[in-house]
Amino acid sequence: MKWAESTAIFGALLLFVSTNAVGDGLSFSQKLDMQFRFDERSDRDHRSQYRMRYYPSLSLSSDDAWSLNSFVVTGDSFASSHNTFGSDTSDYLYARRLFLRYDYSNGKIEAGVIPTYKGRVSSSGLSKDGWIKGMRSVYALQDDSELELVIGELDNTNADSAFESFQQLNYVELEYSAKMGQTHSYEVSVERMTESNFIRGEYRWQYSQANTLFVESVQQLSSSASKFVIGLSGNASLLGYPVSYFSHYSYVSEGFGPRAELTEDFLGTGHGASAEISGDITLVDDTEWFIRADVVDSVSRLLAGIKVSFQQ
Repeated sequence: MKWAESTAIFGALLLFVSTNAVGDGLSFSQKLDMQFRFDERSDRDHRSQYRMRYYPSLSLSSDDAWSLNSFVVTGDSFASSHNTFGSDTSDYLYARRLFLRYDYSNGKIEAGVIPTYKGRVSSSGLSKDGWIKGMRSVYALQDDSELELVIGELDNTNADSAFESFQQLNYVELEYSAKMGQTHSYEVSVERMTESNFIRGEYRWQYSQANTLFVESVQQLSSSASKFVIGLSGNASLLGYPVSYFSHYSYVSEGFGPRAELTEDFLGTGHGASAEISGDITLVDDTEWFIRADVVDSVSRLLAGIKVSFQQ
């Protein structure tokens, strides 16, 4: 199995601390989820894939304000977290994050190899299983609003490069987000990444207790290239069986570049649509099934599988 050296080192460190030092005021928690899926795509042979994501966390203070966090996952690149059975990418597993987090009353600070998001994942942003080398500061303002600043490096997107030494400052994001009552929220941000500048806006309307409409637009400032997404997500009942759904229409300009390609399961530029439904498998705890269909111009895709979660 192809292990990043950092995976073994950090795994051994967490194991030592969790078994020897937790009783001295530290606390260790972990979460694991596994997914198995069938991938049928019109432009290549079908594949059977699996994904494993492991989230260890070590609390460094009695009030949980300070913590050391990591993330270990399958896949060999920033936008890929699945291994394919029977191929030369069937055994990749890498540590992609290692960061210190400080939570305080008005926000939080993260430093190290950090996640690509601060909380809820955008419908079409950078892959949720990716990483940024740098730091994030989130500060809560008045009237249910926040200001987020991320500075760091996003360059080599091979998974085994996540722990290489910092080379240059090439990623900057400044975002303002706010809630308008209980049903409306929005985000506005300026970004510097992948050698281009962008301005991004997102609006969300929770039009019922369980359903949300969202609209997102990203414009590249040096050209007319853009990305637009509109969709729905939430919970519904299918023949009396509770299901979750997520669907959206998207358009990505031809010259938009890596800003779009660093989204997981990216199919291509142009007009696209995606629809997914999922539900719990009632006979097995913490297990769910899902079915998803994607279409981007002439490429179509069908995904189906199961996901199992464990937490301690």
